[in-house]
Amino acid sequence: MTVHDTTPRKCLGKDCGKDASALQCPNCQKIGKESYFCSQDCFKRNWSEHKALHKSQSNPLRNIITPKVVSKPDPATGHFNPFPTFPFTGSLRPVYPLSPKREVPTKIQHPDYAKDGIPRSEQVFVGRNKITILDKKQQDGMRKVCRLAREVLDIAAKEVRPGITTDYLDEIVHKACLERDSYPSPLNYCHFPKSVCTSPNEVICHGIPDQRLLQDGDILNIDVTLYHGGFHGDLNETYYVGSKAKADPESVRVVECARECLDESIKIVKPGMLFRDPGTVIEKHAKSRNCSVIRTYCGHGINQLFHCAPNVPHYAKNKAVGVAKPGMCFTIEPMISLGTHKDKTWPDDWTSVTQDGTRTAQFEHTLLVTEDGVEVLTARLPDSPGGPISTPSASNGDSSKESEAPSSNA
Repeated sequence: MTVHDTTPRKCLGKDCGKDASALQCPNCQKIGKESYFCSQDCFKRNWSEHKALHKSQSNPLRNIITPKVVSKPDPATGHFNPFPTFPFTGSLRPVYPLSPKREVPTKIQHPDYAKDGIPRSEQVFVGRNKITILDKKQQDGMRKVCRLAREVLDIAAKEVRPGITTDYLDEIVHKACLERDSYPSPLNYCHFPKSVCTSPNEVICHGIPDQRLLQDGDILNIDVTLYHGGFHGDLNETYYVGSKAKADPESVRVVECARECLDESIKIVKPGMLFRDPGTVIEKHAKSRNCSVIRTYCGHGINQLFHCAPNVPHYAKNKAVGVAKPGMCFTIEPMISLGTHKDKTWPDDWTSVTQDGTRTAQFEHTLLVTEDGVEVLTARLPDSPGGPISTPSASNGDSSKESEAPSSNA
């Protein structure tokens, strides 16, 4: 951040409200926009939502950065790495070209950003710290869209196997959404080019589906959100790709740790819970498994808006504002790493990876606070693919100790 004029301003942190310091977002400066924050910590906590402004205001017609230097396409496939000079942190590389943007029939209700990529309803939301309480009819709307979102995620997860592309999964998700008269919420949200986020191995989140073939031994997060009846339903899970992944103790450790972190945090959700509390539970459990918690991204409110108050950080000693009350809907979605908690973004402005290239896993549910507890609106079904497994022996790679026999495709 760059130090500038010290005239008092209000911090742009979503759940802050303090006077801003002279610290300003450098990316906003490049596009001629003022955006001041009270501290580096507040800026980091709000980065996942704040960075969307850069995409919507810098060039509304852009879907993705076109690099000045590209590698030569493979003569056999036509595939290429769009960012050959970028210092990637791990072994993963993007495989382009991306498939054309998938269309959604006009008969299906579209969110406000579907046409130009700008979520104006979120940007003009006045009560930045005011958390929406849904009435019974609205709660039923959330139940329905979340049920549909679970169905779509399960359909995609059943297709996960070595040798397919994440672009194929994007096609599966897109078609499943349309079959349910639903709009895939990620599509053109702040110009995101695809209908689902697919994040393998060292990708923390926001991976763009492309032409890379999944490998036996990969782990893959699939993040699905649907827009139906005026409401968004959001969930994600991380899956093992092939038998090698299930036999790798480190991959299993990070995946199961992320799953457990979500489960443990949901146990404390009820009226009166402070939104800063889940982070304490999550970080404590992650540390017990010798894992770290990604801090840049957080859970969020969700209802008629894709992202809104409250923010729900996943790390301890955070300063999230607000108390859970019946009728509130929000997500918890911890991102857990085998190594550093620090992240780096690819030149596509979306793909977030660990700075040290270590593997990362994530799980997410949309939650509704009830009068005496919580309802997991995106809960797994009896036949949902995937599910927890036990860590295999590090000495022999024996994966026969699974506590549940997952689908052969998950």
